[in-house]
Amino acid sequence: MIPVRVVVVGGGVIGLLTAMECVRAGARVDLVDQADIPSPSATSYDRHRVIRALHRGSAPLTRAAARADGYWQEVERRVGTRFYHRVGALTAMPVEDVPASIDLLAGAGAAARALTPEELSTRYPRIRFPDGLAGVVEAAAGAVLADRALAALARWLRGQPTLYAHPHCRVVSVEEAGVVRLADGTVLAGDRVVVAAGPWSRDLLPAALSGDLTLYRQSMLSYAPTPSREAWVGMPAIPALGTAGGAWLMPPVADTPARLSAASACRAVPEMTDRVTSDRWRDHLVDQFRALLVDFDPAAVVGAADGYYLADTASEAPLLATFGDAGIWAYAACGGMSFKFAPLVARAVADGVLGRRPHPTGLDWLDRPREFADRPGSRGRTS
Repeated sequence: MIPVRVVVVGGGVIGLLTAMECVRAGARVDLVDQADIPSPSATSYDRHRVIRALHRGSAPLTRAAARADGYWQEVERRVGTRFYHRVGALTAMPVEDVPASIDLLAGAGAAARALTPEELSTRYPRIRFPDGLAGVVEAAAGAVLADRALAALARWLRGQPTLYAHPHCRVVSVEEAGVVRLADGTVLAGDRVVVAAGPWSRDLLPAALSGDLTLYRQSMLSYAPTPSREAWVGMPAIPALGTAGGAWLMPPVADTPARLSAASACRAVPEMTDRVTSDRWRDHLVDQFRALLVDFDPAAVVGAADGYYLADTASEAPLLATFGDAGIWAYAACGGMSFKFAPLVARAVADGVLGRRPHPTGLDWLDRPREFADRPGSRGRTS
């Protein structure tokens, strides 16, 4: 029996996990990226990402995120490398919202406990939480060291005889009938094509689809206060510090520095340029965390970088869509939410391209991908 041929464009977390799913199912996979594999320029190639269940106000997201935890553990076992560290996750919120959040987690099968405002300030004395906030702690949550996870996935794939890697190959178009054209003139033909090129996806998609996507730029600080590093021992990931600006922090994990950012440091931009954090946004974050962290030292900010991600303009959610005669699947998003759900996304995409019975996730954007009749023509200039 001739194996299904799948071309995967993109060497970030979605591309690597989708390639893994397809290879394990017996497909022949061509994996392409404009940079190395894994791609250091991928948004998912980062220090660490939070894996936690709670999504306040959304039972479907919370249930799916609770399942994602198990999928990440499965991936870790498969590649034989530890990259998932269970540091826990703390979400600060108004006291009156705590019972509903605990119930939401219980309904998803995720253990959690509440902290009163007094317990919150006592347990984490180096953080100045806004007055009147309580907390919900998920002990089983944690952080994936993203760059290490991607490197481990790439090593696993390189050991598979039906995986053909094409690093440093720029894609100039993804065309109907499963044709992927590279800048050097090479043509890769597949029975199915997966476009998982993160923020570059817009250049490879039909105008009717790419026009529905918004590009965002996010600034982040790396923070390593050497004299007080012991103060971070036992600190969980805090995806919501409860501030008006949406501040969050990742503690040091293994030998990585802490990561500090805020929703207020995310803005829509027309195009990708550099990844250099301007003084304006660096100062914005320094000011926020000077007010939030006791003994915050601006000199301990050891780095700053900007990343990009896409979202559906209407829903602000990731976007999974299909188009073209050959069944081209596009996951035109990246960022924290996509990383968390990446194993579920990869399984959903692989189910589609391989014609398998789908594994329902409870997430609309995964279980009901958007279908486009438009033919893509010759779109794109990168991968």
